[in-house]
Amino acid sequence: MSAIKNVIIALDEGTTNAKAVAFNASGEVVAKFSQPLSIQTPREGWVEQDGEILAASSFQVLARAIAHVGAENVSALAISNQRETAIGWYRASGEPIGAALSWQCSRTADFCHALRHDNLEQKIRNATGLPVAPLFSASKLRWLLESVPNGYALAAQGEICLGTIDSWLLWNLTAGEAFCCDYSNAARTQLLNLTTGAWDAEMLKIFQIPAAALPEVKSSSGLFGYTKGVAGVPDGIPIMAMVGDSHAALFGHALGEAGCVKATYGTGSSVMAPVSRAQSDIHSLAMTIAWHSGDRLVYGLEGNIPHTGDAVAWMADSTGLSELPEADLNDELNTLPASVDSTLGVYFVPALTGLGAPWWADEARGVICGLNRGVKRAHLIRAALESITYQIADVIGAMRQHPDFTLTALMVDGGPTKNDWLMQYQADLLGCPVMRSDIPELSALGAALLARKAMGTLSPEEMKAYLPVHSAFTPDMARHQRLQQRWREWRQAVDRTLWQPTLSV
Repeated sequence: MSAIKNVIIALDEGTTNAKAVAFNASGEVVAKFSQPLSIQTPREGWVEQDGEILAASSFQVLARAIAHVGAENVSALAISNQRETAIGWYRASGEPIGAALSWQCSRTADFCHALRHDNLEQKIRNATGLPVAPLFSASKLRWLLESVPNGYALAAQGEICLGTIDSWLLWNLTAGEAFCCDYSNAARTQLLNLTTGAWDAEMLKIFQIPAAALPEVKSSSGLFGYTKGVAGVPDGIPIMAMVGDSHAALFGHALGEAGCVKATYGTGSSVMAPVSRAQSDIHSLAMTIAWHSGDRLVYGLEGNIPHTGDAVAWMADSTGLSELPEADLNDELNTLPASVDSTLGVYFVPALTGLGAPWWADEARGVICGLNRGVKRAHLIRAALESITYQIADVIGAMRQHPDFTLTALMVDGGPTKNDWLMQYQADLLGCPVMRSDIPELSALGAALLARKAMGTLSPEEMKAYLPVHSAFTPDMARHQRLQQRWREWRQAVDRTLWQPTLSV
């Protein structure tokens, strides 16, 4: 490659935005462009996106980034993408067979219930590391085939392609010459065997997915193909990495270093720890493949929590804070919890649509307990923020069952992490440093680093120089000991959410 070809552009395709981020040879962001993506909800519980618009929007921001840095300076592309979203298309025309079914979509809930009723969940978990849930791609791919005439027969003949968003973007970026996905995305389909790293014949049978319709599974870091026929994108640029966005963030934090556990704080939260071997008998968590680095598979132990930032938003709304301008609201969320010494014994368990990991109780409903006459808005806001830290601590507690699990630092990202009080409370509760990434392009950075690794231009030590600077929150160990009692009381509050009264008529 020419010496001037030193820019890697990462296409970070999320649920609500498509972003293109250009990194120079020093790992600095030199350009970034973004375009919103729309979501459709045609029926209750159905969430979908237009696959052609999704690809077109992604390639528009990619073309803008290439034009900004100069095509002659671009050495490679990388892709990070929303996980579990499923799409199908006709191999001959490239036309989608229907909408892309979002990871949020629950239209296959009845089918998933039938799998559990038939006692297939343990078999599926043993093979794939994942519980039966409409979140994962397999049931969605089955639904797509059932939605078109002769869908299964066409797929068995290889005339229909089925895949996750990484494979759809790659197909369109290469004019249909490359039909591949990476290990991290394949592991989220519920069709990949974690032990063999290959499509599992029994899972394909259970979900009625023909192998001929599925992409080739490749390392997350390596050559996937070359650009061809995309407006504004020159032909011949190599695509050197593909990886799920949450996995890319984990790699972008610390390259998968043991003990560096990632927590993304958003509406909900994803907690993921890198581990060296698959173990799927921790029923409260999902086991997945974090990535294949080109050298080896790295597994990921993951817990998903539905209501973290959402819990604070609910409490802000319920106490009137949400009526404030955004800047004032954020200021209040930072100052109110520190304005009181405690919650006065109040606990808020935000099981607003059930509990996620490690409890997985769909029937649970939220509880505010411990109210007394002295409780004010500050105490309630503090209880909502504390609930985030307790839920993440609960997931980490479950992770400790894995023999490879270690915790030396919690690496955090996402909007709520801007709250310094919250980060310090999390550090004190866990008794370990919390390291906050202050850059918003973490998934893009992780994908770009996997691409740079595939290009063979960096040693492992040199790659560490590309990692972002983190703000450190050091635990107060005396306070850590005191907070263990609070954590025990929190778990008693969780028990109350699992109790449901019997309604009589």
